[in-house]
Amino acid sequence: MGYPAYGLQSSRRQQGCKTMCAQEITRPEGGFDQGYAGVPPWDIERPQPAFVELEKSGEVRGSVLDVGCGTGENALYLAGLDHEVWGVDSALAAIQKARSKSVQRGIRVNFRLVDALELPCLGQTFDTVIDSGLFHVFSDEERTRFRESLAAVLVPGGTYFMLCFSERETREGPRRVTQAEIRSTFGNSWNVNWIREARFETHIHEGGARAWLASITRSVR
Repeated sequence: MGYPAYGLQSSRRQQGCKTMCAQEITRPEGGFDQGYAGVPPWDIERPQPAFVELEKSGEVRGSVLDVGCGTGENALYLAGLDHEVWGVDSALAAIQKARSKSVQRGIRVNFRLVDALELPCLGQTFDTVIDSGLFHVFSDEERTRFRESLAAVLVPGGTYFMLCFSERETREGPRRVTQAEIRSTFGNSWNVNWIREARFETHIHEGGARAWLASITRSVR
């Protein structure tokens, strides 16, 4: 199994909160729904170890939004530890699987079909936002839009934790991200607390793909 080919896709945005992707979003060919027809490489059926360690160290605080939640493993893990958790994804197949897991496990998570570039439509703010492999699918222009979307749902002083593929990973996969790109995206009104080397576990990268785990706080004005 390999990663779906990534490229520019165009689609028409519908009205309301339950919208799909904007035009020119970098996504796998056929869209993420096609990937979730089976088991995509990133769906490891357990939470990413990087987020487990953040929770164990006490860095995940209060209410949590999981952006690009996929089938919900990270969100369900945190909800099982008494966090109030919402999860959003633009892939209907992923949200359906996440909701099914929530019912089966008896763990409450508010899973919503929402584009990450349209987060203000949630009408909700969170203390923590987690991102497991979403940021690295955005184009340069979309990164700016995502930052503004994120600011609408993260409380001042709240923290955004991003796990993304590093430019040091040489095997197949999505777009790579450098530390400099992370810092340039989150400049004014944000504080990059740290960026650490990490591993992004998948079904096809033995030992995990090389990644960056970043802690970024929305400034208190």
